[in-house]
This record gives sequence, C-alpha cells and structure tokens, in this order.
Amino acid sequence: MKSIKRIALSIMGVAMLLVLTGCVQVDKVTGLPTGPVWDFLGAPMGEAIKYFATDKGLGFGVAIIIVTIIVRLIILPLGIYQSWKATLHSEKMNALKHVLEPHQTRLKEAETQEEKLEAQQALFAAQKEHGISMFGGVGCFPLLIQMPFFSAIYFAAQHTEGVSEASFLGIALGSPSWILIAFAGILYYVQSLLSLHGVEDETQREQLKKMIYMSPMMIVMFSIFSPASVTLYWVVGGFMMILQQFIVNYIIRPKLRKKVREELAKNPPKASKTSATRKDVTPESVAVISTSNKKKNKKRNSGKQHSR
Repeated sequence: MKSIKRIALSIMGVAMLLVLTGCVQVDKVTGLPTGPVWDFLGAPMGEAIKYFATDKGLGFGVAIIIVTIIVRLIILPLGIYQSWKATLHSEKMNALKHVLEPHQTRLKEAETQEEKLEAQQALFAAQKEHGISMFGGVGCFPLLIQMPFFSAIYFAAQHTEGVSEASFLGIALGSPSWILIAFAGILYYVQSLLSLHGVEDETQREQLKKMIYMSPMMIVMFSIFSPASVTLYWVVGGFMMILQQFIVNYIIRPKLRKKVREELAKNPPKASKTSATRKDVTPESVAVISTSNKKKNKKRNSGKQHSR
C-alpha cells in the first residue's frame, strides 16, 4: 500500500511540471505557443506582462512577478481547497490511529501472500468505513483546473515579446540563471519541509520525508534548461506555495484537528477486530490423517484402561 501511495504522489508531482508543456502546443515552424489554453489564458497574460513592463515602465522582471502573483491569487482558493482535503485526511489518520494500527501491524507481520492480501483488504475496508482514501485524500479535479493557468503563465513568461531581450537585477531573462535556480530550489525545499508540520502519524511522515527532495530537484532540473524568465516565475510561485503552506499549517490544520476530534468524541469509532491467530493452512488430507490417528490412539488407550 505504501508503494501505491508513493507512486501516486510521484506521478502527480511529475505531472504538475510535465503538463506545463502539454496544455499549450508550440508551432514547429514559428516556435510560438498555440492552442485554446494559450489563446484564452496565455496570450492575455502575455499582454498583461507587456502592459506592466512597457506601459507602466516597470520592466519585464517586475511585470512577470506581478502577473504571477495575480494568477496565483486567482487559483489560490483551489490550492487551499486541495490542501484542506489532504489535511482533513491526515487528521483523520491521526485520530483513527488506534483503529487502523492493528491492521497495519497485521500487514507488516504477514508471512504468506494470502495473509498479506487478507490484511490489505481488511485495512482498505477499515479506511473506507471511516472515509479515508488510500491516495491521501488529494482530489484530481482541483489540480486539473489549476493546470491550464500554470501552463499559460509558464509560456507567457517565456514567449512574451521583449522578455528574452530584457534583464532583471542584472540577470538576463533570456538565458538560464544559476542564482534564480538556487533560489527556486531552496524555496521549494522549504515548502516541502513545512508540509511535514503537524503530521503526527509516523507512516505519513516517513512517506513525506521520502518525497521531500522530489519537488526541489524537479524544479532545479527544469530551470537549468529554461530561461531565467521562467525560473523567476517559479521563484515567485515558490513564495506563494510557502504562503499557502503557512495558511494550511496555522489556520486550516488547527481548525480541522479540533473538528475531527470533536466528531470522534461524539461518535467514537470501535476498534477493528483483527485475527490474532494465524490461518490454518494445513492441507486437508494431512488434517484427515491426523484426526484418524488421534481416534485410533484414543481407542487403544481406552482398551488398555478396560484391561486393567
């Protein structure tokens, strides 16, 4: 089950970056972005960048920062909702630890494939009974809605006319910048560390610790092959994600923890019954022979007692 969760989280993490190039198509001849997402979202974002950069005289670096913040604030409620669902799942796991722990222990101690399968089914049934998802409570729908916005601003920061020739604080926006790459990696690493806050369940913490380097490494890898304008977008996005994580850690999580504990206090769950004994896997033929031998021995002993 742990491997399934890790795979699911890994796929979601990789998808968040790969989809940036999937929502918008690039014309092979002109090299410019095309498609509905670009037409309805990317192009207007590009115009907004040019407006702040040229019309307001703020420069393309500041313009990318402003537009990125605006876009992030628009989709922030979706990110908060997604984090709310994941946090609710985490708090339920913490509160129902005494219910799920026997199943988890049974799964760890299972020796045969049959025992493992039975333990997994019992664990899944207990999780389903208490409204706990095996995928961590993270819904796909809010993420899918956010993806076009991420994709659009990604291409707008890269392909808006004038960006590639501009500079920001002495950094050429048309070429990769190791300074911005380092900032982006650090910010996403900090955000990953903050995601561990308040997670009491050891199993969950171990899973999150194994994923803690994935997001920073992917951002760094993509930034190495991207112009500084795109990396600047990721730097601003990192700040916004840290802000979102603070909201989750210090506003949402305490409220959800209180709510879950109060609900369980009113309707306390019953501890799940698990089979403590090993299942008898003795072949039927052997069991029959053993039973007949016991009967024969009993008759002999009975005869000896009568002869006495």
